Amino acid sequence: MDALVAELKQKLIDILNLTDLTPEDIDENAQLVGGELGIDSIDVLEMVVMIEKDYGVVINSQEIGEQVFATLNSLAFYIEANSAAPSP
Repeated sequence: MDALVAELKQKLIDILNLTDLTPEDIDENAQLVGGELGIDSIDVLEMVVMIEKDYGVVINSQEIGEQVFATLNSLAFYIEANSAAPSP
């Protein structure tokens, strides 16, 4: 799962244009939405699209989304648990 967390950190930097950050700057246990990264609802939509496209995992309700996007670790766990593809 560490490889997935590292991959997600880089994808977040890329899709959310967090050019002043490196993957090492992102704490996988910190609050993801509304936390230090400044991720808002529009960013979450971009992340949902990326997760569905890249991992084939659908997040289809706000309740699930709130749990999944709590931290980077919770996101990685959800992807790993719901992905049809084997993890790297």
